[in-house]
Amino acid sequence: MPTELTHPEPTYEATLRELATDRGVLRYHEAGEGPPLLLLHGSGPGVTGWRNFRGNLAVFAAHFRCLILEFPGFGVSDPTDEHPILAASGAVVRFVDGLGLDRVDVIGNSMGGIVGTQAALAHPERVRRLVTIGGIGRNVFSPSPVEGIKLLVEFTDDPTREGLVRWLRSMVHDPALVTEELIEERWAQATDPATLASARRMYGSAAMAARARAAAESDAPPYWAMLHRLKARTLITWGRDDRVSPVDMAFVPMRTIPDVQLTIFPNCGHWVMIEQKAAWESAVLAFLTRKDEA
Repeated sequence: MPTELTHPEPTYEATLRELATDRGVLRYHEAGEGPPLLLLHGSGPGVTGWRNFRGNLAVFAAHFRCLILEFPGFGVSDPTDEHPILAASGAVVRFVDGLGLDRVDVIGNSMGGIVGTQAALAHPERVRRLVTIGGIGRNVFSPSPVEGIKLLVEFTDDPTREGLVRWLRSMVHDPALVTEELIEERWAQATDPATLASARRMYGSAAMAARARAAAESDAPPYWAMLHRLKARTLITWGRDDRVSPVDMAFVPMRTIPDVQLTIFPNCGHWVMIEQKAAWESAVLAFLTRKDEA
């Protein structure tokens, strides 16, 4: 009988790399050979690119040169003096340039999806295909802020272990995924003083209020209003039961991105790549490896 093909699991130490830039060292994980695939992590207490995508790396590394970038301000790459979201956008450009990559495919989770979308809008010649996991767009029917964001703000203002557990459980459909191991690794990173200070620049209640005021006073259009200019072929993936970025947020990008498809996964929260791992990997691989039409 034929044996089932398995992919060896890359390790943290074997895949960790460093890239020196004029804004400090960017750390990343690299595995596999082939066309470059850039993976961009989301935000939240204790997040890293490795924790977002370590479970998917072996599958994608069988087809691509996978590059998991660690954004500045999250405790792995060197921090900058910029707001973490602005630092993330700049880091993508420095990273791609620093590795001498002309064009990449991008997978972005939540905030990473927004950053990847902004990169594709600003540099359309650099992004071939774009995959997002929740996060992009804007609320249409659901209230804002939603449950997961409220819990994120509560933890950021007052970081307790109980608050972290409440937030982690809002990220998933199946609470069994919130293990003691997950809680411990997230707690250690989230309470690091520099990482916590960076998080408060994004999700502290004062920062959220300032961001709302700035948005109300700004004449610049939000990124989601520019999605009709996106040139990259796009796959939007979403968990039906997402309590951090509800699925109705997908309506605007689904209707305005010129070349887009939307796949929604049932019994799934915000971490689609973890909670619906096999189904998500299958959909993304089919999208990324499909031949371009003439």
